[in-house]
Amino acid sequence: MSENEKLYLQQMGIATWELTHPERLAGFQFAQIDLSAECCLLLVAEQCPKNHTAQLFERVLKSIKLELSQARHVSPAELAQVNLEPLTWIWFAGTVTQIVPATVKVLHSPALSDIDGNTEHRRALWQQICAYE
Repeated sequence: MSENEKLYLQQMGIATWELTHPERLAGFQFAQIDLSAECCLLLVAEQCPKNHTAQLFERVLKSIKLELSQARHVSPAELAQVNLEPLTWIWFAGTVTQIVPATVKVLHSPALSDIDGNTEHRRALWQQICAYE
């Protein structure tokens, strides 16, 4: 990283670090996150659904004929560690959509907390679901 890039990040309030011994990380791999065989939907969001957002999440699952036991939440940072091949659905809620296998149905929406009570966001999500049926 150049000095100008470091200065730019510093002005934005973003801390930067450089590894003293990058060779120590050679070959390092994060542990793979294994999904259960029954997992059909992966929710990629910063926050795991709780309280009202969990109820909204469960209602959306029911609309696509899935149970809560068939879904799993991961953070965007954890997504790279997940094998997406066996999934039917992946839902990016409030995060940047990433490349997924062509066989997986993709939903993208604002964060669940932003959808709850917002008719426009709920309608947009419903339209995405209906497009796959």
